[in-house]
Amino acid sequence: MSEQDFQPKDEQPVHDPLYQERIAAKHRSDRLSSITWALILIWAGLVFMAAQLGWLDALRTSIILPDRFALTGMTTWSVIFLGAGVLVFIEALVRTFSKAYRSSTGGSFVLAAVFLGMGLSTVFGWQAVWPFVLIAMGFSALIGALVSR
Repeated sequence: MSEQDFQPKDEQPVHDPLYQERIAAKHRSDRLSSITWALILIWAGLVFMAAQLGWLDALRTSIILPDRFALTGMTTWSVIFLGAGVLVFIEALVRTFSKAYRSSTGGSFVLAAVFLGMGLSTVFGWQAVWPFVLIAMGFSALIGALVSR
C-alpha cells in the first residue's frame, strides 16, 4: 500500500507544490482579516477620541441600568475590547458561512469571546462573565465541528 491509498481522492497531497502555492495565494488574497484589524484600529481611535472629548463620560451617565450593574466602571479599554470582540465575531461568522472566505474559525471565535469578556467584565464583573466566555468557546468548537468544510 502506498501513501496515496490513505489520502482522500478529492484532496490534494500536502506536499504537492501547486497545492501549497494555491494555499499561499489564497492567504495573500484574503483581505477579510486585514479589513477586520483595520476596523479594530479605527474603532480604537474613535473610542480614544470620544474619551478625549468627554463623550464616553456623557454616555456612561446617560445610560441607566439596574442597581446591580453600572457603566461607571466601564473604561476606554473595555469599550475598545467590546468593539473588537464584535468585529472579530462578525469576521468569524462570515468565514463560517461564506464559501469565498471559508477557513478555520475556532481561534477567531475564542478571541472574540475573550475580547467580549474583557469588555463586559467591567460592567457585570469577571465572575459573571467568565462562564459565558467558556460557553461561547464551547459553541465555537461545536460550530466548527458541525459546519462542513
